[in-house]
Amino acid sequence: MMFGEELRRRRIAAHMSLADLARAVHYSKGYLSKIETGTKNPAPGLARRCDSVLEAGGALAALSLDRARPEALDDESSDVEGEVWSMVLHPDGTSSFQPLARREAVMVGAASLLGLGAGRRGAAAAARLEDTLPHYRALFEHTRQMGQLLSPGLLLPTVITQAHSLSGLARNSRGRLHDDTLQLSARFAEYAGWMAQEAGNDRAALWWTGRAVDFAAEGGDPHLHAYALVRRALITLYRDDAVQTVELARRAQSDPGTPARIRGLAAQREAQGHALAGDYDNCRRALDRAAELLAVPSEDAGDGAKGPAAPTIGTATVSDSAAMVTGWCLHELGHFEDAIRILEREIAKIPPGAVRSRTRYGARLALAYAEAGHLDKSCALTESLLADAEAVESATIASDLRRIARTLARRRQDPQVRQLYPRLSSSLQTTHI
Repeated sequence: MMFGEELRRRRIAAHMSLADLARAVHYSKGYLSKIETGTKNPAPGLARRCDSVLEAGGALAALSLDRARPEALDDESSDVEGEVWSMVLHPDGTSSFQPLARREAVMVGAASLLGLGAGRRGAAAAARLEDTLPHYRALFEHTRQMGQLLSPGLLLPTVITQAHSLSGLARNSRGRLHDDTLQLSARFAEYAGWMAQEAGNDRAALWWTGRAVDFAAEGGDPHLHAYALVRRALITLYRDDAVQTVELARRAQSDPGTPARIRGLAAQREAQGHALAGDYDNCRRALDRAAELLAVPSEDAGDGAKGPAAPTIGTATVSDSAAMVTGWCLHELGHFEDAIRILEREIAKIPPGAVRSRTRYGARLALAYAEAGHLDKSCALTESLLADAEAVESATIASDLRRIARTLARRRQDPQVRQLYPRLSSSLQTTHI
């Protein structure tokens, strides 16, 4: 069945006129008429909104997803055996990735990056590793704090250097110290993957996540592989691929031996995938499972890293990620007022210094305001976020800012929107993401 036909059937069954539906979803009557006649195809966001208003239980959202399935995220794109990624540092302080075949990398010397810290000097440094490893852990936490303030291009050289340095030091150590060092190296590599995604480079993000899995496995932690699936599911989520997001998240939860925290984070990602598909019931079940798993006490939950004072996997700036993701999902499902209430409450708990997190979830709140018709709040919040969005240069934040721009474009006659729109457009061009 075509989306437009089903939309019209359900609208009439709900005793709603086209004008009624237009007011409820904040689209024009003329545009919805073109959707119903098949002249235009609905954007996924509009489909989910109509689904929510008409209480279609995900049926309308599913029809919109059937029109075009995003390209699958190929497992081979994360292969760490076939290529090496080198980083080029530019004179202005920015950086970029360059993938090379392993044989080519050896010829040009890029493969030496994989052995930083090894050799005679590495052996000498490894002898003092037990004293210095706590400082590396502190550096990791400090690096994550800097990641809340700086663009990925400025931070990635430091993150990558530490990942390789630690892996090299581990080669010259033994026993528990060897494992602890490699596990911390894995955390730096995993964070490099996140920063690469924030820089808009999904391929590099997959490569570094793969390196993290390798380092962790060699260090005696087999569970980071499950978290790598959660990270990959975030990439498919931002590609609007609900099916693959759910599949990856479920794979991450499939082993009951995986630590509760990782399974909880995976359940959250599954919920986001279901929300993207407009599947309220499965989304709610996944959210309930996530809340239960994430509530397991930290000493029992584990996160895959076994060394002392191991860094927490997942966000360290959101106090209740289950609640925040619930707000995120309700927005995707078209329950804007409920989403606004939760997002407002949870964003207020984010520390002021966590600029990337506050801007990321603030953009989601501004989008919910816009789609709920609260143009004054959306415009005011969006304008307050733009300077920070430009500073952290986040691909995920830019994604929501573009959605805000598209939503507000339908209301360009509003004075507040007219005033904001040039600044918003300029900001999106400035980020180059």
